[in-house]
Amino acid sequence: MRLPLIRMGSGFVTLALFAGAPAMAVKADVLPPSTTDAMAQAASPQAIAEYRRRLKEYEEARAAFEEQAGAYWSSISERRKGRNAKRRERQSIALDDYVLTQPPVYSGPKRPVNPEPEEEKPPRERKPIPVVADLLKVAAENFQFVPQRPSSEVEFKRAYARYALAAGLTREQAVRVYSFETGGTGNHDMQSGLSASRPGSRAISTAIGYNQLLTTNSVELLAEQGHEFIKELTARAATLSGAPRKAMDQKLAVLKKMVAFTRTVPDTWSDHEKLANTPQGWAVHAMVLDIDVGPMLQTHKLLTSVIFARAKGYNRPLSASELEMMNLTGDGTGLDMVTMPQAMREQVPTSNFFQRGGYERNPVAIRHNTVAKLLAVTDERMDFNSGKPGAKELAAAF
Repeated sequence: MRLPLIRMGSGFVTLALFAGAPAMAVKADVLPPSTTDAMAQAASPQAIAEYRRRLKEYEEARAAFEEQAGAYWSSISERRKGRNAKRRERQSIALDDYVLTQPPVYSGPKRPVNPEPEEEKPPRERKPIPVVADLLKVAAENFQFVPQRPSSEVEFKRAYARYALAAGLTREQAVRVYSFETGGTGNHDMQSGLSASRPGSRAISTAIGYNQLLTTNSVELLAEQGHEFIKELTARAATLSGAPRKAMDQKLAVLKKMVAFTRTVPDTWSDHEKLANTPQGWAVHAMVLDIDVGPMLQTHKLLTSVIFARAKGYNRPLSASELEMMNLTGDGTGLDMVTMPQAMREQVPTSNFFQRGGYERNPVAIRHNTVAKLLAVTDERMDFNSGKPGAKELAAAF
């Protein structure tokens, strides 16, 4: 079951930052004790009274804005529920089924700085994000498995191209989505936020590979498509002998155990996410690095969207940018945009497809604030990045 709303783990971070640079938080300088003491001494009764007056103005303005914004985002949610109900009844969706105004923007006074010293809050604990080395470690510990890595990057690209074409993806879809997700240069083990050209860079999500799969994607795909992967590898094993056959049989045994593990919970994104945050879930994610299973995972990350669209009666081939919208936002939300006529795309704000928090953290969706503009900027980045070496190499592999 695909995540129904915009995911921020990788794809839209890529969209928001384009170059793939990590979203770095700026750490405020901590004033030395002597400076703090001086500020406390300088806080006159007049300064404190002025601060409290300005704080009251700020809080009143902010409360008024929150009331307005709350009503707006409630209407977004209600319209979304209404569209979903119409689709279940196979009714057509009209322009007035969307909120057609842009979200309110706070324009009141800024929060004033307190002239009196305040108690320092402990820094927020950052949730650890596993990197490739962590995935390999837990795969060995939990499943006694080491992914078979390609001898060269082009070997992985060729394996992906063969499987993707056989499964029904087009060269244009695969190459342009790769260009968008990786910036046109990514390797099979590229992780969101990490770059060899940026020493000290830090992973910003678990998204890895050509189509930037999260740990939850890998768990969900094995749960839902694992039987197909087992069938494919079993057929390949039948053509081998000697050491290669033994290695494939061992990989099959591990794959069967992983598939069984992913099916120990209900088929929902939230349940799969819980599994994905365990050591065994991290181990499952290591399969995205394997030369045999990795291309299957990469392919089905996109293919499930194509199949979903067909199942909903949308038989026109998806453009790469349309497929990317479904890849990033989840199939249901993405199809909402994809099936929209061009005239409506020009008028419908992107906010209709977000939760408030996701929208306010996404400068690209805010700046390119209609469906038409969002698809256009996605195509623009695909055009630009398709000329880069990695994208050209993948295109040649097809």
